[in-house]
Amino acid sequence: MLAIKLMRTGAKKSPSYRVVVKEKQSKRDGAYLENLGTYNPTRDPAEIKLNLTRVNYWIEKGAQPTDTVSRLIKASKKAEYAAAGETQA
Repeated sequence: MLAIKLMRTGAKKSPSYRVVVKEKQSKRDGAYLENLGTYNPTRDPAEIKLNLTRVNYWIEKGAQPTDTVSRLIKASKKAEYAAAGETQA
């Protein structure tokens, strides 16, 4: 079963994460199928960069996002929608 998970990168006490598609039972920092974006919680506000078309593709294929990743996807879609609204106004 596939999952969309966070993979920790960055230095000690300065985490940043990759949002990746991987097997549900694999290790946190193990091999992954595709890198979908990044999440940096140390910035203010937190920096989220996701390729939403690829996220939707993997969800359609049956990949299950973790709770945290679901929250990040929702925030990213909200930010993209707000940015699209500003450009049309």
